Amino acid sequence: MKRRTFLQAALATPFITGLPAVRGVAAAVQNEGWRTFELATKLEIANPSGVSRAWVPLPYTVKTDWHTPLGNTWTGNGRMNVIIEPKYGTEMLYVEWIEGEKAPVLEVTSRFATRDRTVDFSRFNANAPGLSQAEMKLYTEPTELIPTDGIVRDTAQDITRHAKTDIEKAHAIYEWVVDNTFRDPKVMGCGWGDIKTMLETRYFGGKCGDLNALFVGLARSVGVAARDIYGIRVAPSQLGYKSLGLGSTNASKGQHCRAEFFAQGIGWVPVDPADVRKVVLEEPPGNLQINDPKVVAMRKRLFGAWEMNWLAYNTAHDVVLPNSRTKIAYLMYPNGETGGKALNQLDPDTFKYTITVQ
Repeated sequence: MKRRTFLQAALATPFITGLPAVRGVAAAVQNEGWRTFELATKLEIANPSGVSRAWVPLPYTVKTDWHTPLGNTWTGNGRMNVIIEPKYGTEMLYVEWIEGEKAPVLEVTSRFATRDRTVDFSRFNANAPGLSQAEMKLYTEPTELIPTDGIVRDTAQDITRHAKTDIEKAHAIYEWVVDNTFRDPKVMGCGWGDIKTMLETRYFGGKCGDLNALFVGLARSVGVAARDIYGIRVAPSQLGYKSLGLGSTNASKGQHCRAEFFAQGIGWVPVDPADVRKVVLEEPPGNLQINDPKVVAMRKRLFGAWEMNWLAYNTAHDVVLPNSRTKIAYLMYPNGETGGKALNQLDPDTFKYTITVQ
């Protein structure tokens, strides 16, 4: 790992980032529809063997008009470093416990502010800056589970055959994903987003990691820059949708990824076809029809808007965990290993981590 990818922290002592600006920023955002949250991740390694390690995603580092990072603190009995993944700029806290540590523990607290996000498509600006050549390449290239050729491109070309602009192409793909997929409650976690297999088998069931990856892959294959943003729900929905928010302060299983596409003259546009299918399946009384007013309203809203009862972590794919042989499709959950064996990131009860929010 290159030296510049490490921000050094002291052994087994709390480390604080960004706190000098916290009070001023927090005060500034209170009057503009912002809400401030605190997310706490507590983690322990049960039955450790040899060297134990953990990797915890940290909040999105980019300050936007819908997200403001307000700093992180952490404490534990291992060596702790912030590592910046070089390709996407993803930040994670890496912790390593020495062999013989009988009770590896860690607590990470992150503060951040969010406000609801809505794109006004009427405010087109032909002079608005576009993506750089490097950004365009990054957000149109394939990943291991999201190819952009073969059946993916063929499907996308058919879907967008009458579309000309980025917005028209993205909207056609969004509507296709909503119409043709379904939320499959049997899928573990959020799904891994193996879109080639989905298209080849014609099995379009999945969760947010699958359905929104399908949107991203189809968009990229026809030249529309798109990306998944991995994160976690942090509050109940204020829109009256029980299915689209937390039911308590326990967010351990609240992980949720969303998607964006880039439209010239507009900028990054938020979408979430997976949550439309979540409303269909889970919104009381359940198994709603696609023309149910609740579904219709959310289908319209989630092309161009996000309710920000949600924390963004990062946009990274194909993440190689530092100092490990483990490679993961995305970093949205705490990850850990002991004795060279990976722990199940999708099972917080066995892995022993809890995420709470206030």
